[in-house]
Amino acid sequence: MTLSCLNDTTGTANSSNYYTAPTNTIINNIRGRSITRNRLAGGQPSFPIFRNSKSNHSLVNSRKPLNYPSSSSSSSFECQFCRHRNHHPVRSCCCCCAFCCGTTWAAYRRRAMEDDLQSSSSPTKCLKTSNHLRHVESMSILPSGAGRVSRLNAVILGESLASEEDDLVFPNEAFSKQAHVPSPQKYLEMYTRSIEDPAGFWSDIASEFYWKARWGPLVYSQNLDIRKGNIEIEWFKGGITNICYNSLDRIIDSGDGDKVAIFWEGNEPGFDGTLTYNQLLSRVCQLANYLKDVGVRKGDAVVIYLPMLMELPIAMLACSRIGAVHSVVFAGFSAESLAQRIMDCKPKVVITCNAVRRGSKVIYLKDIVDAALAESARNGILLDICLTYENESAMKREATKWQEGRDIWWQDVVPQYPTTCAVEWVDAEDPLFLLYTSGSTGKPKGVLHTTGGYMVYTATTFKYAFDYKPSDIYWCTADCGWITGHSYVTYGPLLNGATIVVYEGAPNYPNAGRCWDIVDKYKVSIFYTAPTLVRSLMREGDQARIQSNVVLKNFWSCASSSINSCAVSEVLFDLVFLHPFYEDSHYRRKNLVAALDHVKIVMALF
Repeated sequence: MTLSCLNDTTGTANSSNYYTAPTNTIINNIRGRSITRNRLAGGQPSFPIFRNSKSNHSLVNSRKPLNYPSSSSSSSFECQFCRHRNHHPVRSCCCCCAFCCGTTWAAYRRRAMEDDLQSSSSPTKCLKTSNHLRHVESMSILPSGAGRVSRLNAVILGESLASEEDDLVFPNEAFSKQAHVPSPQKYLEMYTRSIEDPAGFWSDIASEFYWKARWGPLVYSQNLDIRKGNIEIEWFKGGITNICYNSLDRIIDSGDGDKVAIFWEGNEPGFDGTLTYNQLLSRVCQLANYLKDVGVRKGDAVVIYLPMLMELPIAMLACSRIGAVHSVVFAGFSAESLAQRIMDCKPKVVITCNAVRRGSKVIYLKDIVDAALAESARNGILLDICLTYENESAMKREATKWQEGRDIWWQDVVPQYPTTCAVEWVDAEDPLFLLYTSGSTGKPKGVLHTTGGYMVYTATTFKYAFDYKPSDIYWCTADCGWITGHSYVTYGPLLNGATIVVYEGAPNYPNAGRCWDIVDKYKVSIFYTAPTLVRSLMREGDQARIQSNVVLKNFWSCASSSINSCAVSEVLFDLVFLHPFYEDSHYRRKNLVAALDHVKIVMALF
């Protein structure tokens, strides 16, 4: 997958370019032990590397620093996050930001041997480096600790400093056998091949998808040297495919057309809907035919300003089916923010709905779109079509402000179109979607994701990182306005033929047990959510406990080393493979895990 900042046309290197960053970057933290991973020249698609600089401090230091003894002293080792040199005398970690530098590996090795968990005859291998591969290699020879912590299976690479008292444990044999990656040894085999033979590794995975024409002789090519020209990274160049076809038609052709693709849950309990893969394809084709009829062609932009209705993934897939570039804007953004994005990408169509009810509050999205289009018009960007979905549960069409000639009701036109639509085949490096940064550090920047690499990477990470099986019911609470929603609500799951849950409303409405009601109702087995929601549920205590015997296979939270960490980017992602043999016993505490009996807790690294 190629990512490029549309607003940067100079071709020069700058600090905001993810591909000009240093080769080593901290990716996680285990009991105060930092891990770095070398950038791999022939690495994985969409593998963003982030600078170790003071700018990172605001990302990782969102929690209150820990209180360390007054005996903390200066060190010659500089913290890789905040650049301070004040370290804890025993744990050798930074007293300023509470994150640890590589020097803590020595302490870790000493403790591991004291706990009689390390049987290696050459511990210096891990003392010399904190490379991710070396660490997993050392873990792969640890004796089994199965049964030491009931209901939990393994340790995660990401445990927080606060969990010093927890144990390292491994899964039992039965659990390991059913996993896609059943052991650390198997993980090492896959990882080693991915860096020693990246072309063969990714070629084999890409061959699982449908390609109208196979890519050229190079699976992957790159130029990361600004002296040799513009920064370019290309995956499967010359390959002809379509991500909508692979997400829907390919799944239907395999015999799963009647399998549920989307369970939709409305804001109000009792408002719900279901789409099978056959039904989803029909709805996608109808919208795709309408877009073509109003002049949208391959390469044209379409802005989608929708809440979490079924129509949101339908709109995304309809655009990708005809080669249009969709740009989903989070439906919580203001008219000014929406106008900025409209003026930048100059879409042919804006797709929205009249209103959404989130909790007890009604948000009038159509009014926001009207204001954004008026602002765009004042700056010379005129839009002819605003396709509006009538969200009856929030607002009737009679109460919706309307501009004749521009505004069109979705329900009045889209269902009239045929339920089949020819696929627009695209090159693997053709654009798939634009996603804008939030603009917190300046003007929002459009990040362009291309088709082939993104398709292969999101499908692969979904399959392995979530250990997805065809019988799973999957729910990610992310909004499609962010990269997690694109990758792990829509494309990643559907490319694997998964059944997903899409929830329109607030997670604590009408009460704090709503999430568990949804888990119970749809028999969710994989639940992926955000640290903010985890913290809010923990505060609710027993009121948020699930009242049934539903067993979650996976519980995911988008956090780095603690639930108080934050994601590194809204539009770029890097999912580290934390396969089912990793788990975090730190979160088996208080009411959160009491609400999820038998849960397997896994934390994602973003």
